[in-house]
Amino acid sequence: MIAGADDRGICLLEFSDRRMLEAQLQTLSRRLRRTLVPGEHHYLEALRSELAEYFAGTRKTFEVPLNAPGSPFQERVWKTLLGVPYGELRSYEQIGDRDRLTQVRPRRGTANGMNRIAIVIPCHRVIGKDGSPTGYGGGIWRKQRLLALERGEKGTLL
Repeated sequence: MIAGADDRGICLLEFSDRRMLEAQLQTLSRRLRRTLVPGEHHYLEALRSELAEYFAGTRKTFEVPLNAPGSPFQERVWKTLLGVPYGELRSYEQIGDRDRLTQVRPRRGTANGMNRIAIVIPCHRVIGKDGSPTGYGGGIWRKQRLLALERGEKGTLL
């Protein structure tokens, strides 16, 4: 995975083989109004630790601060996703109904897909109305494994 942080919090956590990674990096650079450069940050250290605990099955919520700039609509969707508890699932429809995100499902799905902080902003917990694990930028197989981890199933992840 590739991660990024600034003094406000984690602003990127993506799978390094994600098809849209380059576009996500460009969008993030534009939204932050700065050039992205390799380096270390104390929030990245905290993220590494929290992710290790998550994958070990001992962490259910993340505490590291986030800096997820987006459109007002995207930010509302991402805030809603943060409210989906560990191990629980929501459909796109439920996400919209719960927080009055009345735009049509494709717009909610697009905002979900534009999430640049995978796992921490748990877009993997959003499924199709029929219960199918639809659309995930990191790949459906990863989504299935993340959901299996949260159900307490052991096995190889990511």
